[in-house]
Amino acid sequence: MTNAETLALPAGSPPAHRWSPVLAVALATFAVVSSEMMPVGLLTPMSHSLGVSDGTTGLSLTITGLIAAVLSPLTPVLVGLRDRRAVLIASVLLLGLANAVTALAPDFAVLAVGRILLGAAMGIVWGLAASLGPRLADGPKIALAMTLIFSGVSIASVLGVPLGTYLAALLDWRAVFWALALLGAVCAAVLGATLPALPVTERGRLAGLTDALRNRGVAAGTAVTALVVLGHFAGYTYVRPVLETDAGLSSGAVATCLLVYGLAGVVGNFTLGPLSGRRPRTAVAIALSGVTLAVLLLPLATGGVVAVLLTLVVWGASYGGVSVSTQTWVRTADPTRIEASAAVWAGVFNASIALGSLAGGQIVDRAGNHAVLVTAAGLTAAGLLVTALTRPGGGSVS
Repeated sequence: MTNAETLALPAGSPPAHRWSPVLAVALATFAVVSSEMMPVGLLTPMSHSLGVSDGTTGLSLTITGLIAAVLSPLTPVLVGLRDRRAVLIASVLLLGLANAVTALAPDFAVLAVGRILLGAAMGIVWGLAASLGPRLADGPKIALAMTLIFSGVSIASVLGVPLGTYLAALLDWRAVFWALALLGAVCAAVLGATLPALPVTERGRLAGLTDALRNRGVAAGTAVTALVVLGHFAGYTYVRPVLETDAGLSSGAVATCLLVYGLAGVVGNFTLGPLSGRRPRTAVAIALSGVTLAVLLLPLATGGVVAVLLTLVVWGASYGGVSVSTQTWVRTADPTRIEASAAVWAGVFNASIALGSLAGGQIVDRAGNHAVLVTAAGLTAAGLLVTALTRPGGGSVS
């Protein structure tokens, strides 16, 4: 049995032209990604304050990603028949609590507790948000709805991480996480005011997850997702040390570079998002090609600020389209199991964040900044190869 019934639009859903519920979910993804990725911009001050290495502080992303990776694919099963609106609101409230714990952390152990709570919130949001486009829009507007939902990811890079970096420079890194705690409360209020009821009519099953992976297109899409996200986070988690040590940039200049990267990511999301609705394989190939090229070029570009900025523009624009294009690949491959395949995709995505940041930390501590970028490029290049050899419409494994 498929999950097609689960995704039927409930009576009283908003018409396709009403975009406030879609934008509310985009705010949730923005809050989640800002919270998840904030240690990237604050890696150095957090490490100094907690008395640990950059590689250890980078584990804060690994912890969050591992928890989210476990919960994301299990979310449809764990939440059962509960209204998805209520579940999303509860998850962003948990996100606020997680950031408050992080802000209060006196040492890495308490910080880890906060990041575990954040991983739980993130896993639930990602386990549901990726499947909501078809429930909040219809027909040709689904691609735009998905683009808007995933715009929260790239906008978090534009506003979340760079503004957090600036705020930390003015105050301290703990103030940033207090701001994120407040954002969680605001996000819950917005979701409560705009989202319609999102009931389900069929309980999620573990077998539905394995059924989704039996589809060759879904399996290929998740493999591509794993490789590009592994590579990206192996390198990007430690981009601040690269820019500070190799390029000799100040903390203010690093914040500017991250802002430029994020702006490029928004452009990439809104460029590759609509393209992925028509040609998902092409959109994925473009995204992975750009990430691979940029990661390879960054060690060579550290001799000048302009070269660094141009490389980060390519990296940001390319990675900005990864989430929406790979998720569209998976959704296109098996449209009868949208929630199950989206949950699997989200689990793989988050597991890859965790493993990528973990591997990157080990490589940085043992072999240095250039080695981690070369490794990252190799992983994304492998994802590009899988993209070239497969397609979304792969059918089921017999």
